[in-house]
Amino acid sequence: MDKGYMKLALELAARARGRTSPNPMVGAVVVKEGKVIGRGYHLKAGTPHAEIHALNEAGEAARGAELYVTLEPCCHYGRTGPCTDAIIKAGVARVITAMTDPNPLVAGEGLRLLSSAGIEVASGVMEAEALELNEVFIKYITTRRPYVVAKAAVSLDGKIATRSGKSKWITGEGARAYGRQLRDWYDAIMVGIGTVLADDPSLTTRLPGGGGRDPVRIILDSRASIPLNAMVLTQQSGSSTVIAATSGAPPERVEALRRTGVEVLVVNEGPQVDLDELMRLLGERGITSVLIEGGAAVHGSAFSSQIVDKVAWFIAPKIIGGRDAPGPVGGPGADSPSEAAVLERVKVSRLGPDILVEGYLKYSN
Repeated sequence: MDKGYMKLALELAARARGRTSPNPMVGAVVVKEGKVIGRGYHLKAGTPHAEIHALNEAGEAARGAELYVTLEPCCHYGRTGPCTDAIIKAGVARVITAMTDPNPLVAGEGLRLLSSAGIEVASGVMEAEALELNEVFIKYITTRRPYVVAKAAVSLDGKIATRSGKSKWITGEGARAYGRQLRDWYDAIMVGIGTVLADDPSLTTRLPGGGGRDPVRIILDSRASIPLNAMVLTQQSGSSTVIAATSGAPPERVEALRRTGVEVLVVNEGPQVDLDELMRLLGERGITSVLIEGGAAVHGSAFSSQIVDKVAWFIAPKIIGGRDAPGPVGGPGADSPSEAAVLERVKVSRLGPDILVEGYLKYSN
């Protein structure tokens, strides 16, 4: 029964995917005498937590009930008060969590406080599912660096475009729709200046019906050479654009961009943007996740820098061929297969005629 109620709590939590940053997704269910009497999930940062919504729905009936929550209840003051206080005041008899909170401000203290108040506590129910649900939050809260997902759309023979550079469209509508959904889920999207010059993309979400949240657009442009009329600079959007440059960018170009209201982030010296340093700077700005949609050069730098945590690789059943047709990952690459980055916990799914391969990176060193 514990798993059944926790599954419901996880499903509730997932309703807010892409909306709670920098907070985790959390769901809660109040159960009494085998009946669900309260449900709730965290909607967005700064609003009441899942436990509060569920307890409010349960009302006085929460006294003596069980509370299932996907993450250990908080015990500190942030933009909202401690959930542990509300749980104790409500008279809940038992609290079951999927996982402890990796936030150093909590980290087991929430469960300890509940136990000290005479509430029975248990943890670890559907823990693996909870860890995956909040993989972005876990990395960010423990490292202060964003979780990075590399996305690519390739043909069966590993090409991202034809020899003439044409890439629209390799995958079908189902895969492209899911790709736009990924933009809605992550805080930022990152491409290189080559993609901007070749495609002039909008890098917006464009979900059906006009819904969705646009990610922050990050353009790797060491020389700040992006045209001032580029779509990512001129379009109407609720999110901002950041140009990541180096100290070698001409000052007049940097100033011209800043006059348009665009943030130019001078990351480092040298010919190319240091992606590891860029991730540190983005983390300082509260960006918890980055979706990379770059070409071969950007993906090559990202994998070489070992900043990628996860991949989402869309594979179309097409053979493009050609020696000069580009692949998705450039750079020097591995000298031998034993040095290649390996995917773990691989998941394969179908999106119409296309295949989506997702997995977590394990680097050779």
